[in-house]
Amino acid sequence: MIRCVAVACLVLASHPAWADEPCPYRGDLSPLYCDEDRDLTADAPKDKSKWRNPASLMLSYSPQEDTAAYEKLWAPYVAHMAQCLGRPTRFLQVFSSAAVIEALRSGRIQFSLLATGDTPFAVNVGGAVPYAGIGDANTLLAYHVVVLVKYESNFKKLADLKGKRVAHTAPSSNSGNMAPRALFPAEGLTPDKDYKVIYSGKHDNSIMGVINGDYDAAAVADDVLDRMRSRGLIKPDAVRVIYKSKPFPAGSMVHAHDLDAALVGKLKSCTFSYVFSPELKTAFQGSDRFVPLNYQRDFESVRNVAQNSGAASRRPGFDGDNGKKRESGR
Repeated sequence: MIRCVAVACLVLASHPAWADEPCPYRGDLSPLYCDEDRDLTADAPKDKSKWRNPASLMLSYSPQEDTAAYEKLWAPYVAHMAQCLGRPTRFLQVFSSAAVIEALRSGRIQFSLLATGDTPFAVNVGGAVPYAGIGDANTLLAYHVVVLVKYESNFKKLADLKGKRVAHTAPSSNSGNMAPRALFPAEGLTPDKDYKVIYSGKHDNSIMGVINGDYDAAAVADDVLDRMRSRGLIKPDAVRVIYKSKPFPAGSMVHAHDLDAALVGKLKSCTFSYVFSPELKTAFQGSDRFVPLNYQRDFESVRNVAQNSGAASRRPGFDGDNGKKRESGR
């Protein structure tokens, strides 16, 4: 189990030798990486002897809801990848977004499911290369930022929440923090000015906190809310939505930038050949497959929100919570 409460632990691991290669352009990437083709993701090391091709592989994810439930949900995909790749493949449970990114950066895991807000941080800090997203034959799956209040409350619009207890999820979360900071001021509500931000840790914590009266409102991803309703964890009329944003891409599948090119090709083909289990299809609003994702194009709105929120997805932004535990980046 990886434990990385303070994000500063990312800098304690050894400095890779290939990081000293000359680099004409990095953009927002950490000094560990180079982006000569300017696609906003880390290039593979020029020295092919630095490419990794491990005999066994490990997959992880951005923790958003119950960790045991998530591992069970993705077990059929892990089994498919092991058979398709022809090598042992395991699922690594982690309990913070920082731990996922450190695992990618250090080489402990080779590919990972990432929440939306975690993806730019993983690209810039951990050398992740997004290659797929959840979707169907026509499009990538998207979600919306919603603000929930208790069903019987009197709150009608965001401006009604001035001076109230409003939950965000975690600093690196797109829907649970960065998007609210970027989008709410135009609706008459400015986080940390009109209300003190309370971090709940996870989307399900925020939702249950509203229901239990711990918070007056919470900003969460609507797909998490839908999954909790479909599993019977909350009643349909327990909460009410008073705000809904434009759509954002619902996360990404990434691989480490320094994997052997043949292994990367195999990872992609095996991922795209997987047909979702009935449970996954239900959990992700009818989406039944992974589809190709272009990080530069498909995550432009997420990067813009991060920039406008004052928490740009670079190393200083990732460290900016002074070591607060990052639980979820959706």
